[in-house]
Amino acid sequence: MFDYESIRLIWWVLIGIIAIAFALTEGFDFGVCTLLPFIGRTELERRVLINTVGATWEGSQVWLVLLGGAIFAVWPPVYATLFSGLYVAMLLVLFALFFRPVGFDYRSKIDDPRWRSTWDWCLFLGGTLPPVLLGVLVGNLILGLPFHLDRDLRAFYTGSFADLLSPFALLCGVSGLLLTTFHGALFLKWRSEATIHNRAVLAVEILAPLLFTAITAVTLWVFLGIERPEITLMPATDAPSNPLRKAVMGHGASWWRHFMAYPWMWLAPLAAFVGMGLAWLLGKGESRRAAFMFNCLGIAGVALTVGFGLFPFLLISSSHPGSSLTLWDSSASHNTLLLTFWITIFFLPIVLLYTRWVYKIIWGSVTEAAVLKDTHTLY
Repeated sequence: MFDYESIRLIWWVLIGIIAIAFALTEGFDFGVCTLLPFIGRTELERRVLINTVGATWEGSQVWLVLLGGAIFAVWPPVYATLFSGLYVAMLLVLFALFFRPVGFDYRSKIDDPRWRSTWDWCLFLGGTLPPVLLGVLVGNLILGLPFHLDRDLRAFYTGSFADLLSPFALLCGVSGLLLTTFHGALFLKWRSEATIHNRAVLAVEILAPLLFTAITAVTLWVFLGIERPEITLMPATDAPSNPLRKAVMGHGASWWRHFMAYPWMWLAPLAAFVGMGLAWLLGKGESRRAAFMFNCLGIAGVALTVGFGLFPFLLISSSHPGSSLTLWDSSASHNTLLLTFWITIFFLPIVLLYTRWVYKIIWGSVTEAAVLKDTHTLY
């Protein structure tokens, strides 16, 4: 039904949707955990914060598993290069995520202030470290990673963990943390009342200018100070995957020129700044749902800006540009892409409908009275 070129492009869109879904749902989970020690001043207030995401955090985390599995199935060379070359960084993300399930499940096992405080700080680490590390990863995807392919298409990563911590990548990490924390503050404002609601509004007012400053700095750095490779010879996009068949010039064009060549791409950064700007404006007032939804638009705009800016590259090699991986030359076979596509088309709507049903059932403000009433069923 779909030729090789079309199904490759369709999967690029589908994986982009999965990445955005992860950022939107896990984003406010991370943000709430980051804000936990600051907005929750008492044990009861911290329980209120935890229970705003208590029913959904596990489901939100599944999007990350789905994203990794989709990359493994659709772009095996990307998965192999990324997860082997950045092994230490990926393990740090995984270890940071370990704090979340144990923090949620163990903090109420013993009624002792020191015990619960320890797990609260574990939740804080589990909500703070992953967005920083993932932001650093995105920064390095933009800059490119030092790897090359041999004649047998085996990937060799020649960098170190310290090489990932460039000033630009660290700025992306800080921006990622601010973005999820701001998202979490808007979520808390929507789902809380009284004192916690007021503290969430204050957090929005504090975080918004910091986030705007960081995102603006990253945007200017990317568009004016970072070059992207330029493909000078590309085999047919429906040809079998072989990344070494193309010719790539290491410093061919800037991001600015790339976006100017496709003016419709400017809609992505426009959506990012307009969405976050309206979220900032509405977040300071009485708006709850609209502020959160506009920030969702802003996050989607950030993700689309990165995706459009890299297209058609998936992994850029900073040391050997010709080894860079694109969606056209690093995909699985045509049959594999078709099979996984139909599996996704069947199951993804079921997952989305179930997710919508869960949020509909549990939605509403989480109050101190509700937490006290369900002491044995809530966190």
